[in-house]
Amino acid sequence: ADLAPVLWHSFGTVVALIQEIVRVYPLLSPPPTLTQPAANRVCNSLALMQCVASHPETRPLFLRAHIPLLLYPFLNTVSKDRPFEYLRLTSLGVIGALVKTDGAEVTNFLLQTEIIPLCLRIMEREGELSKTVATFIVQKLLMDDAGLAHICGTAERFYEVSSVLAKMVATLEQFPSSRLLKHVMRCYLRLSDNSRAREALRQCLPESLQVDPAVPGGPLARCLREDAITAKWLAPLHQNPT
Repeated sequence: ADLAPVLWHSFGTVVALIQEIVRVYPLLSPPPTLTQPAANRVCNSLALMQCVASHPETRPLFLRAHIPLLLYPFLNTVSKDRPFEYLRLTSLGVIGALVKTDGAEVTNFLLQTEIIPLCLRIMEREGELSKTVATFIVQKLLMDDAGLAHICGTAERFYEVSSVLAKMVATLEQFPSSRLLKHVMRCYLRLSDNSRAREALRQCLPESLQVDPAVPGGPLARCLREDAITAKWLAPLHQNPT
């Protein structure tokens, strides 16, 4: 429990971790040359950074030093090679550890950065695990009133989020995942709390989410049977948009 303060206050430790992170930046440029050993090494440093991001004493210091921004070059990569996927997933884990706290300081910091567009791209293109963590991050930002206001503040931002969510639902119809569907549903449900977004959802809520979960044979029926809580969320979602 005390590892994070020890890491932060030990002379030179955080600087050494940052050096490990920035050392691989040149390996990200096309043509990418990141190897699995190099990815493993930087991910070990990121795991220690996640520890610092999770601790209530060091989290504010972590944010004020703008260390999360050092991870964005990793999230911005598009290579499907395993070292890059591993690097993106581990980087998402650090941001995920930050948003778990439900703190306004974390939300306000992240909303001033490019984290939402980065997460949306991962939600659209990555494997299930990375999609799940990225969707969780967007969900946690939405749960904060400032995050909801930010995303619903312009039509462009709302449609960027809602269109990616709709694509994810279409993918889930073919490749079901109860865990991922739960986070997608929470995003939709929270969006429907905003009056402007609620009006827009009347037009763009996916058809498979407009079906009664009790109806057998629906495209998401299996996922909804496996998770009764997610199935219950459909009822207020139907009420809110309409």
